[in-house]
Amino acid sequence: MTYIGELISIGVAFSWTATALLSEFGSKRLGNLTLNVLRMGLALVFSLVLFFVVTGSMMPPGASVEAAGWMLLSGVVGYVIGDFCLFQCYIIIGSRYGQLFMTLAPLSAALMAWITLGQQMNAMSILAMLITLGGISISVLGRGEHHKVGLKLPLNGVLFAISAAMCQGIGLVLSKIGMDHYEASLTGTPEWLVPFSANFYRCVAGIIGFSLLLYFRKGLEPLREAMHDRKGLAVATATTVFGPFVGVGFSLMAVQYTAAGIASTLMAMTPIIILLPSYWLFKQKITWRAVVGAVISVVGVSLFFLG
Repeated sequence: MTYIGELISIGVAFSWTATALLSEFGSKRLGNLTLNVLRMGLALVFSLVLFFVVTGSMMPPGASVEAAGWMLLSGVVGYVIGDFCLFQCYIIIGSRYGQLFMTLAPLSAALMAWITLGQQMNAMSILAMLITLGGISISVLGRGEHHKVGLKLPLNGVLFAISAAMCQGIGLVLSKIGMDHYEASLTGTPEWLVPFSANFYRCVAGIIGFSLLLYFRKGLEPLREAMHDRKGLAVATATTVFGPFVGVGFSLMAVQYTAAGIASTLMAMTPIIILLPSYWLFKQKITWRAVVGAVISVVGVSLFFLG
């Protein structure tokens, strides 16, 4: 089928849009930490079922100590710190602006890869960073008192969003390092299953980290209450399905049918797609600045992959 990779990529962007909207609703209903404990637990269950169907064993192929260490570290940075900040920013500034700031993740990944892997940053990458930052600035900056340019969003929400994007980018590079070590030690395992196996270790780190944070900050009572909240559990399940399960699976499938740069660019359209749903669901006003800023940010992201 012509353009199947491109169609799958667009579907992934819609899947991640649903994840962002559901996460905003779930975080406000259940709380950031409670939702993430449930999400990590469900992701582990889905992973175990996948491994059993594909390999006949409920556990992923064993990883070396070095590979497991990198993937667990990726889980701490990307899930525990990154998703905590992301879901907190959803509560404060909403998923629409949260996803806009997540266009900074490629910038973070590029800087981390430059530092740890020695990957060079060319002029196009630097231009992409500047364009992405410009698009975000157009969306979130406005005229304040005395006609001075000021931030029109709560500062703590912006800081959480930036931290989430930085952690996602850093976590991605840590995952790549871990998967490189992982693949080197595996034989006879389908190549497409490696990211899911790696994500299993990341989810283990995630559920341990979030459970400890929940226990020491609020105790386990919020989790007990959530287990009796049918609507909250449904949202947590849907968030897990559309995010780390369907989103990851189909993003891997997309790059099998089309160029990685094209797939990555189409999957990065979430900040544009989310504008209308956030207006319908959360009554967030759409302005020309928001639209132009989101489009410019997505163009900036595309230059990372197409340049």
